[in-house]
Amino acid sequence: MTASSLLEEISDVGRDPKRGGYSRHAFDAAEIELRAWFVERAGRLGLGVETDRNGNIWAWWGTPGPDAVVTGSHLDSVPGGGAFDGPLGVASALDAVEILQNKGFRPAKPFAVVVFAEEEGGRFGVPCLGSRLLTGTIDADKARGLRDPDGVTFAEAAAKSGLDPERVGRDSERLGLIGRFLELHVEQGRGLIDLGSPIAVGNTVIAHGRWRFSFQGQGNHAGATLIGDRRDPMIPAAETVLAVRKLAKATSDARATVGRLVPVPGGTNVIASTVDLWLDARVPGTATPELVAEIAKLAEEAAGQEGCRVEVTRESYSDDVIFDDALRRDLGTWLGGPPELPTGAGHDAAILAGFVPSGMLYVRNPTGISHSPEEFSEADDVDHGARALADILEKLST
Repeated sequence: MTASSLLEEISDVGRDPKRGGYSRHAFDAAEIELRAWFVERAGRLGLGVETDRNGNIWAWWGTPGPDAVVTGSHLDSVPGGGAFDGPLGVASALDAVEILQNKGFRPAKPFAVVVFAEEEGGRFGVPCLGSRLLTGTIDADKARGLRDPDGVTFAEAAAKSGLDPERVGRDSERLGLIGRFLELHVEQGRGLIDLGSPIAVGNTVIAHGRWRFSFQGQGNHAGATLIGDRRDPMIPAAETVLAVRKLAKATSDARATVGRLVPVPGGTNVIASTVDLWLDARVPGTATPELVAEIAKLAEEAAGQEGCRVEVTRESYSDDVIFDDALRRDLGTWLGGPPELPTGAGHDAAILAGFVPSGMLYVRNPTGISHSPEEFSEADDVDHGARALADILEKLST
């Protein structure tokens, strides 16, 4: 078993015939199949598997206990995502355990592989939901009330999957077991191909968040309503999309994206009554909320000019994250001095970093494309990353 062969085992799960790539979301059929795959694979390695009250899966090598060395990632994807984002870290963790077992190693510290739930936020809109619930960085009532595009709440989906929705939320006892956490992930952005290295150590994650802009106007007939008589929320929504690009371009190192826009009722010959769009904004330091405030001001002006109104709701936000200095130095030393890279992508490791020493490894992605069917990593690099992870885990758990 290698990490690359494990990824091949699940290569047909959750394929999206419409978008291309994969659509695997929390508690849907594809993600449940992947969960079962992980449980079966962990069982073959003799790991003891349990699901915590927030839907995260833990596979323990030996007896659970404090000061545990924990590694893992997630199995869900964005809509139409690639094959590596999430599953690479899980497959590499399983491979690393087998590598260590085959050489006769047994950890002196508690050791676990974890699969976090709903990391991408592809179903319920909040990224890193499983790790946010674990750490208490999202209110449990808010999480229970989150709805997917079909109106199903997180509480309903969790209950259908066998969880007790009343018990979701901060899990101090389990969080207290983690001594150090390490996540391996495919590189997101182009860096390693130009640096000539198959792996890198993560140093920072830039501040980022998601906001929903809900424009409300007047639904009406597309043919019978004169232009001057319209209150069309699509107009200020469109102007906001353009403002996002313009303002982000004028802000140093900013990334701002509207990747989802939903008109209601959505008919070709109907003026929409409401238009919701979601803004993903990421700026290093403290400037993300400032950028969003500028965008919101222009959205309000555009809505007013069309006789509409807009409501802006923050759905998630995380400040800049700097990974643990001591762990980062150790990773660099043990791996022979690989490059260190910042990232604009969010990760469960970044959520945990506020509570336990956490770190990240990246595996080379030659094009830098991610959150897309074109996401890619060579099999040799994938397996190199798993071997590097095994070396590190051996040192951490000795």
